[in-house]
Amino acid sequence: MATSSKSQDLVLKLWFLLHQVRDVIMAGEDQVFSEQKLTTERYLVLAITKSSSGHVRPADLARWLGRSPNSVSMLVDRMVRAGLIRRVRNRGDRRALHLIMTSKGEVALAPATAVSLAFIQNVLSPLSHEDKQTLARLLETTKHQAYQCLNHGVDIEELEGGDITNHPDLMNRLFGNVSTSTPEAGHRSRRTKRISARQFASNILA
Repeated sequence: MATSSKSQDLVLKLWFLLHQVRDVIMAGEDQVFSEQKLTTERYLVLAITKSSSGHVRPADLARWLGRSPNSVSMLVDRMVRAGLIRRVRNRGDRRALHLIMTSKGEVALAPATAVSLAFIQNVLSPLSHEDKQTLARLLETTKHQAYQCLNHGVDIEELEGGDITNHPDLMNRLFGNVSTSTPEAGHRSRRTKRISARQFASNILA
């Protein structure tokens, strides 16, 4: 009975930790991207478009973001009005629609990528390379099981094939030659260090 209770306590601890880690990282991303005049959602759309050779189908975008097609359509509408992306019809099939990043979107993506990559590298810095590989495998396993809980008929191999995180050249596709050692990235890193963990947590929970 005691063993069962300890196991349940561990599951609950992991459940809360998954939520807390997600919330803290998203709060950090919101801070980083707001300084670059972007939201986290808009940045992800630009990054996914960049990783898809500069154009992406709305359906693929919805799948990679884990959002409904309707909510993605509204997000795209706002980004089109902001001049960050544009819709383009396929010449061969006028029913097919692609999203293409504009020059304004390209200009916004580069510095946002530098500071966001510096941020997540700082977050993961206590982990060794082997720890990061183990964490990636565990998160993938957890993600796949969550998909199966939501949809028992889901094809995991198909999901893996279309998952943006499984591109072997993900770094080059997303970031190209962007360096995290830019003055903006370094300045951001120094600013973050001046905020205590207690202060940061209280900001998130406020």
